[in-house]
Parts: sequence; structure tokens; C-alpha cells
Amino acid sequence: MSAEERRSSDLPQHVTQPLLSLITSQSMDEDYQHVAARRAVGEGQVPTRGRGRRVATGAAIAVFGILVAVAAVQTSLNADVDALGRASLISRIQDEKEDVTVLRARAGEVRDDNVESDDELRQLRQTEQELGQRVSRLGVRTGYLAVRGPGVRITVDDAPEGDEDPLVRASDLGILVDGLWAAGAEAVAINGQRLTALSPIQNTGPAIHVNFRPLNAPYTVLAIGDPDTLQARFLDSTHGSVWFSLARSLGFGFEMENDDDLELPAARVRTLRAAVTKTLDEDRMDKEINP
Repeated sequence: MSAEERRSSDLPQHVTQPLLSLITSQSMDEDYQHVAARRAVGEGQVPTRGRGRRVATGAAIAVFGILVAVAAVQTSLNADVDALGRASLISRIQDEKEDVTVLRARAGEVRDDNVESDDELRQLRQTEQELGQRVSRLGVRTGYLAVRGPGVRITVDDAPEGDEDPLVRASDLGILVDGLWAAGAEAVAINGQRLTALSPIQNTGPAIHVNFRPLNAPYTVLAIGDPDTLQARFLDSTHGSVWFSLARSLGFGFEMENDDDLELPAARVRTLRAAVTKTLDEDRMDKEINP
């Protein structure tokens, strides 16, 4: 035997023999062995290898049965868990649907409330605008609102002799102001003091006080009104005629001219002590009785 043949004999069969031939021969050998074992059993001999196989097969079947049983139990438990989870999910979905229904109803109520609030807000704004316009008109008439517009500018000064008699007195300015009101003046101020229904024009000694503020000559009287008619109507009024006669006889300095842009300040608000405001209902009743 050559060295090459000895090396081949030392190698295992699956290395030296083709794979297909090896599988075929081994399967045939095992079949022969099995047949021989069965014959030996028939003759009273116990095949140890066959019994081991049957034990192993039984054990495998038992293990498989256990696995199947465990799998069945696990599947049943999982099914129960899935059923509980599904029921819980359905219940939760139903609760969420009910909550959504409640929220939608609440949203509808809120929208209705918003519509009503918007209507009330528009009415309040309209009322506020009307009241603001009314306050503005009253402020102009009463003197508690600064105003600007065309009118006449009047300058009055004492007589040049300097005697006490030719001095302009509070009563003289009162006649002048009354003539302006009668001529249609809408706002009057003397030396920056706005005249109101509560504005006193009085003498304290030789000095004239308006709104309890002392004034010095010359006196500048501003009257806002229609510049095309204010002077003419002032001259035609009774107080205007008396004023012109008084100014000529006493020698007062007097000038009257139109002005297209007069600015009159607002009067200082005074606290009412005896007068009280009327309610809207009382005012409405008075207008119905005395239209």
C-alpha cells in the first residue's frame, strides 16, 4: 500500500466518499440494522437501540404535548387579555365620544353667548358714542371743555386819564358779556378765564376778579360764534347798545375784530354743593311735560 493510499484510509468517510453515496449507504445500512433488530426481537432478543428510540420518541411526543398544552393555555390567556383590552378600549372610546358631545354642546352655548355679548357691546358702544357727543355739547355750552373756532376778539382798557371813575369795572364787563351771549356767542373767556354759569365777575376794591382770579387791564374778551353775524347782532342787542354808550361816555379803550382761529381753555370744574343731577327718567319726564 502506498503512502497516498494510507493517508486516504486515515481520513473520515465524509471526506473521501462523495456525499450522495455516503447518505445512500448509511441509510441502507441503518435499514438493514433495523430489520436485523426486528428479527432478533422475534427470536427473543431485545434490541436495545430500538427501545431507546421508542423512549426518545415517546419523550419527544410528551414534550410536544406539553408545549401544545402550554401554547393553548397561553393563547387562551392572551385571548382573555385581548378581549379585556378591546372592551376597555371600546368603553374609553364611548366615554370620549360622550365628552366630545358635551364639549360641542358647550361650544354652541359659548358661541351663542358671544353673539349676545357682541350685540350688547355694539349697543354699549353706540350709547357711549351718543353720550360722548352729548357730553361734548354740554361741555361747550357749560364751559368745561376747551374749544376752538372763529369768532370776535374784543380789547377793553381803562380810560387814559387814570382817574378812578374811568376805570373799567366788573359790572361793565358783565354788560359786555351779556351782550355777546345775546348775540349768539357759543363760548366766552376774559383774559384766559372761561366763563360758565358759575363764573362770577366782581370787583374786590379796584381790581376785577373772574372765577375768583384777579385780572389786570387791558381786558381781552374772546367770543366764539359766527363771525359774519356776531358783531352786527351784538350792536343790535340791548346790552350792546348800553355797552357802546358806556364806553363812549367814560372813554374806555375798545376794539372789536373778527378772528378765524380762537382758542378758549376749559373752565376749572367746581364742586356742586346745592345742585343735584337729574336721572335720565326724570329728564325724559320733564321733556314730555315741557316739550
